[in-house]
Amino acid sequence: MRDVIVGDEIVVTRDGKVALDRSSFRLPEASITAVIGPNGSGKSTLLHAVTGLLPLESGTLRVLGQSPAVARKDVAYVLQHMNVNPGVPMTVREVVSMGRYPRLGLLSPVRNRDRQQIQESLELLRIDDLADRQVSKLSGGQRQRVFVAQALAQDHSILLMDEPLTGLDIHSAHTIDDIIHEEPARGCSVVFTTHDLEEARAADHVILVSGHVVADGSPEEVLTPDNLAKAYGLGLLHPENSDGSGMIDDAHDPHFAHPNES
Repeated sequence: MRDVIVGDEIVVTRDGKVALDRSSFRLPEASITAVIGPNGSGKSTLLHAVTGLLPLESGTLRVLGQSPAVARKDVAYVLQHMNVNPGVPMTVREVVSMGRYPRLGLLSPVRNRDRQQIQESLELLRIDDLADRQVSKLSGGQRQRVFVAQALAQDHSILLMDEPLTGLDIHSAHTIDDIIHEEPARGCSVVFTTHDLEEARAADHVILVSGHVVADGSPEEVLTPDNLAKAYGLGLLHPENSDGSGMIDDAHDPHFAHPNES
């Protein structure tokens, strides 16, 4: 199995500060990779670097054997927060159709193949019955499914998702979780960030981040007590600090609480 993303000693800065320091990692093809770590640890920064949204300060990063900028057309990215302007009354179908723009261009005619892929994406996310609804009038979970459908409508080899299941209703969370686990069967590599240990343990591959990549590999190799202690601090590993959901709660640790960056 080849590696679709390879980082070698990469350093990424945001606003003049190092957000991800000297990190090396490999992500296998057609697999599910979970990126886990405390708030402010560089999880979103890593995804931004993979898409080329944040340039490297140093090191090398290859995506599908190319630079992130060149590979971007083959990478679909669902951000953690997608803004919906209520003053622009776009329907669900129109938003999902935007996933075809990287291949078509803004003014190119929509072909039958494009229509088919848009419809399949709507059906996969179970929002085909909402196709004519305005996105701004949907619930948060429905909107998240719309943006995941937009990503699926794009021709892609890699699907990046920033905390895709956080704060969703059960139906939306289960629907998106199904997509995460079905995409590798279609040859797509899925990478998503999470705070949930159980979500990470269910992945094929894990990257543990805490200002740098602490470890990457299988869940059994990465999610060890020693590695988690390095990433989160020893106190956060005791049972009394967990709510029993598998979520590591770093919200009360002032060292890691940086709400503007995950």
